[in-house]
Amino acid sequence: MDTEAQPTERDRSSRPSDSEQHSDPEGPEERSRSAFAGRITDWVPGGRLTVILLTLLLFLLLVSTFVLRPFQIPSGSMERGLRIGDRVLVNKLAYRFDRRPQRGDVVVFDGTGLFGSGDYIKRVVGVGGDHVVCCDREGRVRVNGQSVDESEFLYPGDRPSTVRFDVDVPDGTLFVLGDHRSGSSDSRDHLGSPGGGMVPVDRVIGRADWIVWPFAHATRLDRPAAYARVPDGHADTGAGDGRRPAGSDG
Repeated sequence: MDTEAQPTERDRSSRPSDSEQHSDPEGPEERSRSAFAGRITDWVPGGRLTVILLTLLLFLLLVSTFVLRPFQIPSGSMERGLRIGDRVLVNKLAYRFDRRPQRGDVVVFDGTGLFGSGDYIKRVVGVGGDHVVCCDREGRVRVNGQSVDESEFLYPGDRPSTVRFDVDVPDGTLFVLGDHRSGSSDSRDHLGSPGGGMVPVDRVIGRADWIVWPFAHATRLDRPAAYARVPDGHADTGAGDGRRPAGSDG
């Protein structure tokens, strides 16, 4: 009886063939990708360096379009915090996904047809439903009956406002002021205009989150605590421009 083990059919079929043992480690897909990239670098003047730079520029363009946008401060209306020539980064995702501007935010918005032409940067003082008054007996702005201490960010020597106002902020809009009140053209200056000086939320480009230039002045722009105690508004925001006779709150 032959006791020597004989290879089974499975043993023979499972052995790799010579072609399998010496297969090309780089498959056709990898070779095609490499060839395609090589053709691009050969076609573009400057080769690989140019392709890298173009890819970087495309990435920066996408970031600027959808995520962050640099903005240069054009005037002194937001001093003392933001000075002429400062560069800030505007977070364009801050108010996406059903999030809304909050009191104290510094926002950049398209003011064309509202305040003039071009983009503006101001601080949000009132949101939809708020009742904003200037001034109380101590000269402070009142929002929904709560006086706001703005000394943390107001320009030194400025009063909260030399213009008296008493406004209801319609839903979907913002009442905005510059921190340098004596040098800012803002919602106060357009109370009698169409829209009553209010900025539609859909005109807001984003929230200014960082000063990035000059480096010595670089900092994060946090929302001040001054508005933390302001209650939610319940003002009548129906028809009209939201303006009331000034001084009704004393």
